[in-house]
Amino acid sequence: MRALVFTLVYYLLSAIYVLVSVPFLALPGRGPVSRIIRSYTRAMNWNLRMVAGIRKEVRGKENLPEGAFVIGAKHQSWGDGYLIYPEVKNLAFVTGDHLEKFPLVGGILRKLGAIVIDTCGGGERKAASLREGMEVARKEGRRVLIYPEGHLAPAGYHFRYKPGIWHMAQAMQVPVVPVATNIGVFWRQQEKKKRPGTAVIEFLEPIPYDLPKDEFMNRLTEVVEARTAELVAEATGSPVTPAILIPDPPKGMEAQPTPSDLAAYGKP
Repeated sequence: MRALVFTLVYYLLSAIYVLVSVPFLALPGRGPVSRIIRSYTRAMNWNLRMVAGIRKEVRGKENLPEGAFVIGAKHQSWGDGYLIYPEVKNLAFVTGDHLEKFPLVGGILRKLGAIVIDTCGGGERKAASLREGMEVARKEGRRVLIYPEGHLAPAGYHFRYKPGIWHMAQAMQVPVVPVATNIGVFWRQQEKKKRPGTAVIEFLEPIPYDLPKDEFMNRLTEVVEARTAELVAEATGSPVTPAILIPDPPKGMEAQPTPSDLAAYGKP
């Protein structure tokens, strides 16, 4: 029943805030729409707390630099974006163009200054759309949220971190703030079922943009996965267990690790 009520409130809030945003799309600037969407994410945090029983705890905000930076976040759930967005001012985010299929959402994304990746135009167009979005974000001094794994990872697992985040930081010449979380313990990937508890998001110490690519990617993976494993253990009361690397799922599918996946990576 809790999951059903949460889902109903989720879609009701989403519809209301989309409709409220529409009249402001024709106005110059993104201020009004940004404030509306920030209010929407706070309302969704309320839905998580009051309906799903998932409280939110934010740690490490002292690690957020002044000015522009990139956020490289762990992505365990549809809910982690709702937790992060209201905590960081002037935030843009990277998303695929699949969200534009929803009525009116494309206009809101463009007004917010989201970096919408063209996933249908091939590798060259995909890279070009990312470069164009980064250039706008750099000029405007914005903060950009990206999920370097590229997929929703179940708690206890991780995918290979993709170097696009390094290229983004290099192009913008800004540091990267890693983010760890354990929300996947309470809201796994896209599941309707929710489990009450305290979901933590933690902003970690920034990583300089000017490190060599391999060093940067290793450091980002290590700090996010190590701290996430600790947060998952904190939430479950279990010993700290390193996350298991698994292959990327087929395009358009959600990762559901199998014994053969783990065997392929030499993990028990």
